[in-house]
Amino acid sequence: MTLARRSFLGKIAIAGAAGAVAPFLLRPGTAQAATWKKRLTGTDLDTNSRWQVAGTDLGIPYVLENGSIGYLFGDTFNTPWPEGPPLPNDWRSPVMLRSNIHPGAPGGVVFDSAARVAGNGRAPELMHNGHNGIGIDGLWEVTVIPNDGISFPETGRQLISYMSIENWNSAGPAGPHWKSRYAGLAFSDNGNDFIRTSLKWWNTGDNTDPFQMWTMQRHGDWVYVFSVRSGRQDGPMMLRRVRWDRLFYPESYEGWGWNGSNWGWGRPCTPILTGRFGEPSVRRLSDGTWAMAYLNCATGCIVTRTAAGPDQVWTGEKIQVTPWQEPGLYGGFIHPWSTTGANNLHLMVSKWTKTLDNRSTAYHMSQFVGSL
Repeated sequence: MTLARRSFLGKIAIAGAAGAVAPFLLRPGTAQAATWKKRLTGTDLDTNSRWQVAGTDLGIPYVLENGSIGYLFGDTFNTPWPEGPPLPNDWRSPVMLRSNIHPGAPGGVVFDSAARVAGNGRAPELMHNGHNGIGIDGLWEVTVIPNDGISFPETGRQLISYMSIENWNSAGPAGPHWKSRYAGLAFSDNGNDFIRTSLKWWNTGDNTDPFQMWTMQRHGDWVYVFSVRSGRQDGPMMLRRVRWDRLFYPESYEGWGWNGSNWGWGRPCTPILTGRFGEPSVRRLSDGTWAMAYLNCATGCIVTRTAAGPDQVWTGEKIQVTPWQEPGLYGGFIHPWSTTGANNLHLMVSKWTKTLDNRSTAYHMSQFVGSL
C-alpha cells in the first residue's frame, strides 16, 4: 500500500466517524430543514469531463473580487475516490471552480470555469502542496486543505485560509483526529495563482490550538475570524477580528473575550461556543443576519445558528441535514447568496462513504436547500 493511500485511509476513517455514532443519537424520521437538490461533482458530471475534478470534497463558496462565486475544493482526483483505481490519480489540493449562477435557480449551482484554466482543461491546484513530502517551508506536509476564502474589491486581491496537514490519524484521549501543523494565509492578485505567505498560526503538540480551522467574513472595515481546533474535536470556538488591510499583521488581530463582568474586544479570546465542531462556515446575509453552519460531530448532523452580529448571542442549533439523508456527511458551507427566506439557505455538503475494509463508495459534494 502506498504512503498516499495509507494517509487517505486515515482521512476516510475520520470522515466517517461522525456519521458512525449518529444512529445511536437520532432515529429515522428525525425532523430536518434542508433537502437535497443536486450532486455537483463526480466522474459522470462535467466537472470531470471539463476540468478533471471527479472525486473531491468541501466546495467552500465565497464571493470573488468580481462578484461571482469561487468554490474551494480539498483533496481532488480524476477518479471517483482517493484510493483509485487507477493510481496515480492526479491528486491536487486546493482546486477552485467558479460560477455566476444563483444557487436558487431551478438548476441549482452550475460551474462555468476553473481557476488557472482558460476554458476547458485540467484544473491544477492553486498553491504549493507538499503531497506526503517536504512542503514549501521545509516541513513534512501530507496535504493543504482550504478553510475559507475572502476577496477585496479595493485591491482585487483574494485570500485563502488553509491548514497544512501533519497527519490524518493523530492518537488522542478521545480517539484519532487529524492534526494540522499550522494554519496559514495565501493570497492572489490575479484570481488564479495563490502564494503561501510565511505567516503561521502554529498548532500545539497535543493538537488543541483553537485557531486552526478558520472561516472569515468581512463587514465594513473589519474581517471577523471564527476558528476551532483541527480534526473535528471537542473544544471551543473562538472569535477574532482584524481590519481588512491588516490581515497579514498578526499583532493587529483582536480577541473577543469575557473579563468576568462583560464581553469586549482587544482581550484574550473566550470561547463563544463549545462543542465537537467540524469545519465552521459563517456568512453575513444581505439582510444583516449572521448565519453559521458546521457539522456537529456528536450527532452527525449539519446544523445552523443565527445572530444579529458576529459578537452577539447565537441561537441554538437547528438541524439542517442528518446522516439518514446523507451518510458520511461533513462540511455544510453556506453559500453567500443565501437569505433568511423560506428555502433560501444553500449549503454545500460533502459525502464520503466506505465499506468495512476501507474501500470508498462515494466521495463528492452536493447542494442542499433549507431555511434558517
